Amino acid sequence: MEKDGDGGIRQCCKVIALIIFSTLSILPLHFFLLTTYNHVATPKVKRSALLPLRFRHDGTFKILQVADMHYGMGKISRCRDVLPSEFDRCSDINTTSFLRNMIHTEMPDLIVFTGDNIKGTADAAESLFSAFAPVIESRIPWAAILGNHDQESTMNREELMSLISLMDYSISQVNPYSEVPRKLVEIDGFGNYNIKIHGSFGSDMVNTSMLNLYLLDSGDRETVDGRQTYGWIKKSQLLWLSETSKQLQGTYVSPALAFFHIPIQEVRGLWYKEITGQFQEAVACSSVNTGVLDSLVAMGDVKAVFMGHDHLNDFCGDIDGIWFCYGGGVGYHAYGRAGWSRRVRVISAELGQKSQKRVKKIRTWKRLDDDFFTKIDEQVLWED
Repeated sequence: MEKDGDGGIRQCCKVIALIIFSTLSILPLHFFLLTTYNHVATPKVKRSALLPLRFRHDGTFKILQVADMHYGMGKISRCRDVLPSEFDRCSDINTTSFLRNMIHTEMPDLIVFTGDNIKGTADAAESLFSAFAPVIESRIPWAAILGNHDQESTMNREELMSLISLMDYSISQVNPYSEVPRKLVEIDGFGNYNIKIHGSFGSDMVNTSMLNLYLLDSGDRETVDGRQTYGWIKKSQLLWLSETSKQLQGTYVSPALAFFHIPIQEVRGLWYKEITGQFQEAVACSSVNTGVLDSLVAMGDVKAVFMGHDHLNDFCGDIDGIWFCYGGGVGYHAYGRAGWSRRVRVISAELGQKSQKRVKKIRTWKRLDDDFFTKIDEQVLWED
């Protein structure tokens, strides 16, 4: 009886399979192609930011600097250097929450990520999308450069910058293009580009860049005379930077800001000078000095430089008329100091109240990831 029952079941299954096969065989081939195409291969179009970027009608433009997220693999990436009471429920999600809260608190016009965006991840692309999720959700234009840790995973630096440039609302570039002919400039690194901030609608400066931003790839690690050192900004990058500055300085000389990850050697000297903020760890820079400071001074338009890399430094100090400012560490998966809040830096440029034809003031402050998102160390970096 059992054998006869099994045979009946098998016969029934054969009949059902035959019916299914017969039904599928009479469907046209394009049915499967369209289904497959629509389900899997539909291309995703990048949601682009509205360009050019502009000052608001009230004559302000605000930038949120996000330094050293060190984003890993979400909930399973535990926090470092937090209080024992905070550790159990602390992960990359705390970084996401902090960034989202800062966006809502400050409502910036642009968000700039200054490197070491990800670290210690099994899938670089997945971590990038998770790290940048709050800014993509906000639909605010954003730009990023790389630090010395970003490529320590499944993608090299060129691949990372290519993906970042293709993400929603990103205005990042792999490298700049020359105007004639239209091709990539021969330049070291990946992530060297400039961003123009135009005057507000209704003003005489609507077609003029009133604030220029220079973003540079300071590299990761290199070997010099058999010794390992941090990367540095190369001569080819400085040449491009100088030429770009000359092209932008027409009848109106716009002030400029620079962003890169690894500080230059001269920042060490600020230990002996008056600063705003805290100098809590040694400046980790390259052993090679290519004359970045001299180039910036000679250009004449750069008023301040914003860096990352050293998470426990959040100070601003003046070197030869240019302010060098650390962002302070943002990421909870990055090293920090227990009891010392993670933080972001905000930069605000302001036009003259009447004519709005010139940038009159550039200010900065920091926000802490505490109960009140405390605002600290507000200062004027430059005033016309």
